[in-house]
Amino acid sequence: MCLESKEFPLTQEFISQMLGVNSAGVTEAASTLSQAGIIAYHRGQIKILNREALKKISCECYQIMEDEFGCLLDLLPNKRRK
Repeated sequence: MCLESKEFPLTQEFISQMLGVNSAGVTEAASTLSQAGIIAYHRGQIKILNREALKKISCECYQIMEDEFGCLLDLLPNKRRK
């Protein structure tokens, strides 16, 4: 399953609340990923530049979330999956 977009409107505040971490941790992680060329982050917009690298450095959580999101999409009427 793959989302059609590589850009997401996500603020550091929203990400920190979603993950239950402080915004300084989100800033540090976003900076590290940006310097590695994996994402681009600017003013509440995250763009995935290298999905395979992102998957590679993430824990098994990425695959679990991807599978669960795919299941949710299957339950919604008129939603396309790639």
